[in-house]
Amino acid sequence: MKIGMITDSLGHLSFSEMLRASAELGLETLEFACGNWSSAPHINLNTMLGSETARREFIAAVGDHGLSISALNCSGNPLYPGAKGEENHRVTAGTIKLASLLGIDRVVMMSGLPGGPGDANPNWIITDWPPECLEIQKYQWEEKLIPYWRDLVAYSNNLGIRKLCLELHGHQAVYNVHTLLKLRDAVGETVGANYDPSHPLWMNADPIAAVRALGSAIYYVHAKDTRVEPVPTAIDGNLDPRPGDRYGERSWNYITLGYGHGETWWRQFCTALKQAGYDDVLSIEHEDMMMSPIEGMRKSVQLLRNVAINLSEPIKQMAAAAPQTP
Repeated sequence: MKIGMITDSLGHLSFSEMLRASAELGLETLEFACGNWSSAPHINLNTMLGSETARREFIAAVGDHGLSISALNCSGNPLYPGAKGEENHRVTAGTIKLASLLGIDRVVMMSGLPGGPGDANPNWIITDWPPECLEIQKYQWEEKLIPYWRDLVAYSNNLGIRKLCLELHGHQAVYNVHTLLKLRDAVGETVGANYDPSHPLWMNADPIAAVRALGSAIYYVHAKDTRVEPVPTAIDGNLDPRPGDRYGERSWNYITLGYGHGETWWRQFCTALKQAGYDDVLSIEHEDMMMSPIEGMRKSVQLLRNVAINLSEPIKQMAAAAPQTP
């Protein structure tokens, strides 16, 4: 397993400062956001699409710091009704094209969420009642979501991209194992999971059980923690729209690795990933509003160094050294 970071985690730093900090932290890989919900602090999508020189210089700068590029990210809502969705789709399609031009094999994103018939805004259906809920959800999936993703999969495959890694996130059509597998069954195995345990944790799911269920459908992993706050949750439950900067009041908060769940839990999580066949990047996403980005990154990297499983080379060496049966 390799330790990496989505560079928005240090989005306050310039490109060169971020690369230097990443090397000093001992990271191996970087994930770059290209727009939509990210301000794309370290990459200009249009410039990179239009200039081979810019692409070469970008790759060289990353490599000069002993780093590699693990993925591009375009998380947004291309199914948002109207012009906003069209712009999100433009960035999404551009990011997939840029991944192809850079020789990167996967793009991290979200499923998007349509509105219901005639809606001006997305509509997240998470209950079967009142009766219109299931009708809205059927419309969203059959008329909007599945047709869009069939086209996006074909577009991606034509560019040689065969891993679209969907983050299971609230206020998205795909937000848990069931909905990810439902979409994957409908549009094919180009769609897989970017498994980020912080989201199922606040939705009261068990990420370790979910990893076992997803198995080979896991294409990427975000390393992010959530702390469920016992007293506010006991009073109001887990559904909490209070802003993140009101972390003293909220039922749950995104938090630096180890401050929601300790090393024992993260060891179990990495073990489950390994058992599911995932031996790849753990991309840290720092969104803890109680801790500075650089301090949060240092603590997160240290925890992952203690728990990540790196057995491939030792196993190969042991196999090579083992006595051969006549």
